[in-house]
Amino acid sequence: MTKQQFAPSVTVVVPAMNEADNLPHVFATLPHWIDEVVLVDGNSSDDTVAVARRLRPGLRVVAQSGRGKGNALIEGFAAANGDIIVMIDADGSTDGREIFSFVSALVDGADFAKGSRYAPGGGSDDISPVRSLGNKLLTGLTNLLYGTRYTDLCYGYNAFWARHLDAMALDCDGFEIETLMNVRAAQAGLVIAEVPSHERSRIHGESNLHAVRDGWRVLKTIMRERFRGATVPQAQVALAK
Repeated sequence: MTKQQFAPSVTVVVPAMNEADNLPHVFATLPHWIDEVVLVDGNSSDDTVAVARRLRPGLRVVAQSGRGKGNALIEGFAAANGDIIVMIDADGSTDGREIFSFVSALVDGADFAKGSRYAPGGGSDDISPVRSLGNKLLTGLTNLLYGTRYTDLCYGYNAFWARHLDAMALDCDGFEIETLMNVRAAQAGLVIAEVPSHERSRIHGESNLHAVRDGWRVLKTIMRERFRGATVPQAQVALAK
């Protein structure tokens, strides 16, 4: 596909901490028509920034001021200039070649496009049975409390129109950022499309995700947001065509 087919500009935000070995693969999957890549560096002790700059001339680097994935993404979103913002991981688990599907869902009318490993055509090489069960339980609880029809709550591959950032008013630090985005997108009445996505295994290094600790943070986010007094409109969630 050519860039001329996409009138909106597209920014890809990549939070990274000590991901120098993974970035060559990650950046190689990015479509050539991407307008901007913002790397949010979480005080890496390896050559993450140097490798990223070498691989991607014109790369924008944001030095993370706080800690955690949520904080990194929020700072990356604030620095993005694109009409559309796509968030991917720096560990090789999210395939940049799928960005076309996310952007297409937005161009076709969605406000927020969320990746799903459980939608038809999706999958995962990485998720453990315990994490999968926890995700399904948390997804079911969210659907019950918010009237959504999500199939995958805790997945970090999402895209949205930048103009909706204020509506989501993101304000968390950790891995619960994806849940907060999904919940607040529903609360704001945004049109949400689920995009089938296949999650790959991390290529190098160890994940900072802790199933129990971060699952508890997700649960607290779900409950806090539902009972803080906000009205929840009928959520519009559909599978992207």
